[in-house]
Amino acid sequence: MTQRIDYIKQAPNFFKKFVEFNTLLHDGSIEESIRDLVAIRASQINGCGFCLDMHIKQATLHGERPLRLHHLAAWRESALFIPRERAALAWTEALTTLSPQGVPDEVYERVRSQLSEKELTDLTYEIMAINAWNRVNVAFKVVPGSFDKEWGLDKANLS
Repeated sequence: MTQRIDYIKQAPNFFKKFVEFNTLLHDGSIEESIRDLVAIRASQINGCGFCLDMHIKQATLHGERPLRLHHLAAWRESALFIPRERAALAWTEALTTLSPQGVPDEVYERVRSQLSEKELTDLTYEIMAINAWNRVNVAFKVVPGSFDKEWGLDKANLS
């Protein structure tokens, strides 16, 4: 696969601002382990090989267990995720694949039982961001692993 265009080079100011936005999310109320799971699950749904590759490597570097990564696509059937993670994953799926009816009340209530209003707001911004990254990387066919060395992801030893 060959990348279509270098969107970073074509719109460096947009890229810089979006990276700044993403950096702010790391200071939010959502713990790193849930941010990793959300990024991976949204990338699975959106078919973004670049983001899926990157976030699995990041999660590995953050200490995520391989079996949980393998179970993520089937999190509903897996006993490896706690209720807070399950709620975040349900919210991720609801916002990533918006139905014409919007987000079901049942999903909202489930998430609210696990997250504060601040956490739910921060999680929503996390989901917005990964969906945007997925879309730009899918649109321009960014090659998975192409920034591993530059971003230190080669240290995950998953090549």
